[in-house]
Amino acid sequence: MHILLIIYIITTSVSGEIFDIPKTTIQNMKKQGSYKTNCPVSYKDLKIVVVDYLDFDNNIKKGSLIVHKKISKKVQMIFDELLKIGYNIERIEPIYNYQADDYISIKHNNSSAFNCRKIATTNKWSNHAYGLAIDINPLQNPFVSKDGKVTHKGSVNYIQRHKNKKTLHDKAMIDKDSHVVKIFQKYGFKWGGNWKSVKDYQHFEHPKFYK
Repeated sequence: MHILLIIYIITTSVSGEIFDIPKTTIQNMKKQGSYKTNCPVSYKDLKIVVVDYLDFDNNIKKGSLIVHKKISKKVQMIFDELLKIGYNIERIEPIYNYQADDYISIKHNNSSAFNCRKIATTNKWSNHAYGLAIDINPLQNPFVSKDGKVTHKGSVNYIQRHKNKKTLHDKAMIDKDSHVVKIFQKYGFKWGGNWKSVKDYQHFEHPKFYK
């Protein structure tokens, strides 16, 4: 394990902080399209969780996740545990930094949470629109459709979940035996890699509080 991470773990308890969303951020979310007036939750139900994470250069960075207030503490603790096991995440930024566009966010291998959008090809709100879903390292952990296709060409090499994880990028892959899955499940999240007809290896979602 990286020496700086060992020192960090010894000297730190639970990392990260939880904040109300500032008005300027709300305005930016509206401008970029990640929050809309018809969203199934109010921005007052959302929190910003600032987390510490280990990036792909093994540096400890800070990232921001916008999630439902009822799971904000869980998210803080999940990412604290991910840091402590040394799981690398390339970047963590709110999706409004990418014009609320999933493809652009995936292209930058960005891990994110809240985005007021429907499930693709449906009229049903995604769990992301409730602040109850988080996507992790989406290039290495793609959504794989029924016909075996992925959203971004950078994910093609990760359709098959191979076990020979030698490079850092390969180690970022999440499979059913990953500590990442076990940590999220510990806090009540379900993993999209367990879905039957399609696979969404990046996706973790918490049960809804709403009908």
